[in-house]
Amino acid sequence: MITARSLVKHYGDFPALDGVTFDLDDARILGVIGHNGAGKTTLLKIMAGLISPTAGSLVVDGVDVVRRPLDPKRNLGYLPEESRLYETMTTDAYLAFFGEIYGLTKAAIRERRDELLDSLALDADGKKIGELSKGMKRKVAIARSLMHDPGLLIYDEPTSGLDPMTSRSVLDYVKSLRERGKTVIFSAHNLFQVEEACDLVLILRRGKVVAKGTMPELRETFGSLTYQVFFRVPDPAAFATAVDYAASDGRYLAEARSVEDLNRTTAALAADGATIERIESHYPTLEEMLLKIGR
Repeated sequence: MITARSLVKHYGDFPALDGVTFDLDDARILGVIGHNGAGKTTLLKIMAGLISPTAGSLVVDGVDVVRRPLDPKRNLGYLPEESRLYETMTTDAYLAFFGEIYGLTKAAIRERRDELLDSLALDADGKKIGELSKGMKRKVAIARSLMHDPGLLIYDEPTSGLDPMTSRSVLDYVKSLRERGKTVIFSAHNLFQVEEACDLVLILRRGKVVAKGTMPELRETFGSLTYQVFFRVPDPAAFATAVDYAASDGRYLAEARSVEDLNRTTAALAADGATIERIESHYPTLEEMLLKIGR
């Protein structure tokens, strides 16, 4: 269980975080989103114990992280946006090195390393890390964060800069961690990934929490269900209707904001000679929410 209360972080007179409060249960995934400069990385660094807040409290599994920052670290795996790896080492040697730092036995290191290499589909063939692709390096960094089998993972942009296939592989692995009882907190600019993976979303703007909740809760906050009516017309040049619609490349789209509005819209379009092709339900996406919030 993670409990953050009124977290504040100032850099001089600049408030990077301003009163951040949230709760997160175990075995859940929290997505932290916001425009550049919103405070995402600052929040993750505080949670990882890398920097101290100016004010506020953070309790992880009953431990006050602000007062005792070293205590939770044995149960924490952290992945910065830019991971500095020891590029002259092989993947096997690199992971073994970090296993030793965490006090694992040689047998435990071999078992854990083999498990992670298999789970992440990480086949380095004895190459030095510096010879690997960016996607493979990212997987090595993720494996490093998991060598000591921590219960809490904090990942800053885990799929940043990766090709679509590798990005999908990494996201699927992050989602699988929840099924193994891990708690994951990650930031991302890819909002579709956040929608897909996260149980809870925290939206920051200029260091403040402007919204938080599950996706259904956020949709209620930022706008309810709408209906998109796709239709075609026999003679575009002669088509006339009182219904507001958009046309692009021969495609026609009208929007309704309630079932009653939908019934009126489809009836009016049909009366004016249009043929309804399909109707789709539409909820506001995270991207639309961020655009509504602004910078």
